[in-house]
Order: sequence, then C-alpha cells, then structure tokens
Amino acid sequence: QVQVVESGGGLVQPGGSLRLSCAASGRIFSIYRMGWYRQAPGKQREMVASITSGGTTNYVDSVKGRFTISGDDAKNTVYLQMNSLKPEDSAVYYCSVELTSYTQNYWGQGTQVTVAS
Repeated sequence: QVQVVESGGGLVQPGGSLRLSCAASGRIFSIYRMGWYRQAPGKQREMVASITSGGTTNYVDSVKGRFTISGDDAKNTVYLQMNSLKPEDSAVYYCSVELTSYTQNYWGQGTQVTVAS
C-alpha cells in the first residue's frame, strides 16, 4: 500500500503565502506523477497543479503565476508554494500520487487552506 501525508495548510490573509508539503511512502518503486487538487464546499474537486517524474508541470489557469509545484524524487515528496493567495483559493487541498499513468490515484487526507482577513 501507499501512504500519502499532506501538511502546511492554515489560515492566511489575502495576498499572503503558504507552502504545502506531501510525502508518499510504502510500497513504491517509482512515481509517475504527483499533484495537488482542491475542493471547496459545494464544488467539485479540481486539479490545481501536477508534476511528473520528468519534471513536466501543469497548472489550472486560475493559479498560474501565483502557485509553483516542485518535487524531490529522492524523498517521494512534492511541494506547492502558494503566493498572492485569494479568498477563492480557500479549500481542502489533497495530494495525489500516481505510480503509473494507468493505475489508481492514492490520496492524502487533505489539508485545509483558508484565505481570509
């Protein structure tokens, strides 16, 4: 099995920054892609950012230029640096781990991000 643990959420004022971390452990030979999703109350879960083992990144349009995803392959860890946060960024953020492109996603328990003054 694969365990996924997120950390780094919290309360921040608009315009502030937060850094989320996600570590994967367990029966892992290699990781194809890690990513961050978020879900706000009453809304569907959406992909925020992802990064492949080759370093290819992808972002939802609403966070481009503000969020940066990075990874440490040796530690099976991914980070999400969030700058210029807006109230609409408030959500539970989930980390996703894909061991291959055709197998299930493994999910963390989620970490709350609240942007409010």
